[in-house]
Amino acid sequence: MQWETVIGLEVHVQLATRSKIFSGASTAFGAEPNTQACAVDLGLPGVLPVLNEQAVAMAVQFGLGIHAEIPEVSVFDRKNYFYPDLPKGYQTSQMYEPIVGPGEVEILLDDGESKRIRVHHAHLEEDAGKSLHEDFHGMTGIDLNRAGTPLLEIVSEPDMRSAKEAAAYLKAIHSIVTYLGISDGNMAEGSMRCDVNVSVRPKGQEAFGTRAEIKNVNSFRFVERAIEFEVERQTELLEDGGTVVQETRLYDPEADETRSMRTKEEANDYRYFPCPDLLPVVLDQAYVDHLRGQLPELPAAKRERFQGELGLSAYDAGVLSASRAMAEYFERVHAVCGDAKQAANWVQGELSGALNREGLAIVDSPVSADQLGGLIVRVLDDTINGKAAKQVFQALWHGEGGGENNSADAIIEAKGLKQVTDTGAIEAMIDQVIADSPAQVAQYRDAEPDKRGKMIGYFVGQVMKASRGTANPQQVNALLKEKLDALC
Repeated sequence: MQWETVIGLEVHVQLATRSKIFSGASTAFGAEPNTQACAVDLGLPGVLPVLNEQAVAMAVQFGLGIHAEIPEVSVFDRKNYFYPDLPKGYQTSQMYEPIVGPGEVEILLDDGESKRIRVHHAHLEEDAGKSLHEDFHGMTGIDLNRAGTPLLEIVSEPDMRSAKEAAAYLKAIHSIVTYLGISDGNMAEGSMRCDVNVSVRPKGQEAFGTRAEIKNVNSFRFVERAIEFEVERQTELLEDGGTVVQETRLYDPEADETRSMRTKEEANDYRYFPCPDLLPVVLDQAYVDHLRGQLPELPAAKRERFQGELGLSAYDAGVLSASRAMAEYFERVHAVCGDAKQAANWVQGELSGALNREGLAIVDSPVSADQLGGLIVRVLDDTINGKAAKQVFQALWHGEGGGENNSADAIIEAKGLKQVTDTGAIEAMIDQVIADSPAQVAQYRDAEPDKRGKMIGYFVGQVMKASRGTANPQQVNALLKEKLDALC
């Protein structure tokens, strides 16, 4: 039997507000445990929550960014459950009337095709604290710093059919929230994590299979691996005559497997009811229009512009627009050098390779966009050749120009890398190489005409060596062929 995978994601995005969703406590990452949880976060008697307007604005901006419906009224509810890191015994969330209605996200697939994934809704809620199981010798520690941190939970429809589609959707969400500036998207710090709902069904069947929910997966790669394992587990179970149990599971990246955590709860298990301490949120059209006017150019629009206006390939445009930092860096390089394709090649090639080797983000690049653009200008105007350009890039990377002089021009001058384009000087070097290579000249002369092209490489290498790599390779090749063919 052939099986079809059905996947939906619930993505939890920590909003980049300076204070929590219902209190003035700080949301800064990395503080000492339990130093950033105030009386409101702890739900102490006599305190009341006050909604953070910035969290509302960020949620609406996300909704506008995915072309979603923005309801005029949204309501906060209490989600009741008992867990050590939930100090109030309930979580303030939005169940019945969320702040963002149906929308859609476009994803790019490996074959270059695109697919639209529907978003059911997105709602605001507060985060819980964190249970710490390490270093407590059989006990659990509770850090409540995260309690009350504003989250936007983005719930997709079950429209994804493979692990790669799910990872592509998660990357698209990451791009949108970071472009908007509503989250740093740092998955290692928990700023973005997701629950993955996975089921399988016989191909052609319309009814969904029984799903398992994999909780708190915190990397693109782990999302793919967790889904692949879970699909294989469920398929084998069904083919052996068993049944899939609706449950919550955890993914263990070290063992590369999912493990049962608890039987999956239904909504009525949480006894949702409207929060009596918070009024409904009412958004007028002028407010929504104001936020719409503040939206930046988002990844899909930027990708289309890179293709349509700059003539980049779909692949190049997709890579360069995926990250706002990458897109802005590329656009500055292009503004300096004026050649989109060369800018794309250098940003995706030499620069990205160096960043990956050093484990650096593009915002931490030792080579600025202006410096790289200036280097490309010198390649385009034939001041230096490709080999010398790589030397200049390395010198820029290591700051060899020093301070304000760390520019391509300064390094080219200091290292004597300026390309020799004077025909007379190149001819003199070629004549000397030919005079010093009688055996190779004889072999060239005796070779069949169609085989001489490969043999010319020796002479090119000798001329480039004589010029210390500064001779123009195109001129060297053309003049060498002309002079050697004259000897035949």
